[in-house]
Amino acid sequence: MKVIFLGTNGWYDTEIGNTVCALIETKNEYVILDAGVGLYKIDKYIKTKKPIYLFLSHFHLDHISGLHILNKFDFSQGINFYGPPGMKKYLSRVINKPYTVPIRKTKTKIRLNELHKKSLTPINVEFRKLKHSSICYGFRFILEGKSIAYCTDTGLCDNLFTLARDADLLISGCSYKSGQRDKSWPHLNPQDAALAAKKSRAKKLVLTHFTANLYSTIASRKNAQKQAKKIFNNTFAAFDNMKMKI
Repeated sequence: MKVIFLGTNGWYDTEIGNTVCALIETKNEYVILDAGVGLYKIDKYIKTKKPIYLFLSHFHLDHISGLHILNKFDFSQGINFYGPPGMKKYLSRVINKPYTVPIRKTKTKIRLNELHKKSLTPINVEFRKLKHSSICYGFRFILEGKSIAYCTDTGLCDNLFTLARDADLLISGCSYKSGQRDKSWPHLNPQDAALAAKKSRAKKLVLTHFTANLYSTIASRKNAQKQAKKIFNNTFAAFDNMKMKI
């Protein structure tokens, strides 16, 4: 199983990164995490007819801005979307005229599935609300016997620790610089992400969703990695097109 980080920026694109999107490939499926502009790269890696599942954490534009690119793709198996309540209403507005090609007319068939407490999914996934300015889900996947937690836009909270418990990989947001916090706009800084990984006993931490204006250089990301490593040594800063085997 491998994870490919297609977009690692938060807020907007820069010369070092597209907005957030990651792809997990297993023997049986492709799992896409969020749909920032990095989504446009998925056809470089999706080459077989395995099922495709796309999980949206929430509806802030940097997590869905890649959806106007959907008509680029022609996947015969279609794409099954999963996301918080309200997804059908919101995406039916965004993936529609006058903004882009309507969902019903994309070459790839799109199926929208809202996640509620009793929702059934074709893969093993746990989802919980995180601490953010609007409804935002974090996810925990069990794939090929490995656990991957995906929690980008959140402050420290119990559901983050629960989703990341003993995870083989925690993919965490790192939106703020060291020491920065804002209760009205909850996100993590390098130390917070490292504390979450340590408290949850995760095995590996990858930092992503770097706020574009705060992390404008590769060096700034490497410094975030350095700061996090002081608390949780097995930490890596993500960069666009980075690949990782799990």
